[in-house]
Amino acid sequence: MRVVFAGTPEVALPALEAVAASRHDLVGVVTRPDAPAGRGRRLVASPVAQRAEELGLPVLRPEHPRDPDFQAALRALAPDCCPVVAYGALLPTSALEIPVHGWINLHFSVLPAWRGAAPVQHAVWAGDEVTGATTFRIVRELDAGPTYGLMTQTVRPDDTAGDLLARLAEGGSQLLVQTLDGIEDGSLEAREQPTDGVSLAPKITTADAEVDWSEPAVAVDRRVRACTPFPGAWSTLAGERIKLGPVRPVGRARLEPGVLETTKNDVFVGTGTGPVRLGRVKAFGKKEMAAADWARGVRLEPGTRLGGPVA
Repeated sequence: MRVVFAGTPEVALPALEAVAASRHDLVGVVTRPDAPAGRGRRLVASPVAQRAEELGLPVLRPEHPRDPDFQAALRALAPDCCPVVAYGALLPTSALEIPVHGWINLHFSVLPAWRGAAPVQHAVWAGDEVTGATTFRIVRELDAGPTYGLMTQTVRPDDTAGDLLARLAEGGSQLLVQTLDGIEDGSLEAREQPTDGVSLAPKITTADAEVDWSEPAVAVDRRVRACTPFPGAWSTLAGERIKLGPVRPVGRARLEPGVLETTKNDVFVGTGTGPVRLGRVKAFGKKEMAAADWARGVRLEPGTRLGGPVA
């Protein structure tokens, strides 16, 4: 089949590589427009755009896929199918109707669970033991289109959202190619999603990532891992925001929520149940470092507490 791949961030690269190496004829790429990045805020092409250019592929960067010029350019490429991974824009009906076999999305959950922008983060936060990836045909309703195939993945006890997403991106890339193969040869038929078991996974914000030390240790652990690496779990010390890497619940004497306790090699924080051991800490304007090194640098007084309003 002639295919045009749609994707934007780094997580889409394994699928782009897999499609490029498949038997299908990759004739172009759709991605989001170049965006400001770095201290100089200069415009930078998306990871998918950069790799597509290296592969010598035409790259379409519409401000919005409803743009008539974009749709005309896509029609000129005459795709039979458009595989999609984390493109980042809603597709209007006029764009959805261009490829013969539609736009086939690789979504990082076992649908209908975790429809939305942040399925992996929500799976980690909810404590799911198993998640996966699903291929489905995009329709106007959010992540509700008929499905073609799925893979499952065990969620490990120490997985961050970044760890889990990386594994799903690699495994899902092969699922996407297999789906394209099945569509082409007629061996796959789309099946409507069940109406029960639907859950939503909206974008997780910086406000969501603030640690609530009154929660049980297991909930604190899940929140921090779900927000690693993005948007980054955080708390405050003396009104200054600090970012926190993964934590680990430990069997120690209870501390009051947010209260810090230091030893030679570790830093512990109280929660609503038992304490957690801090992993990495990044104070504003400083490099990320091991929690024990951070604690020595700030010279914590006994009874110091994390949390409270930002200065």
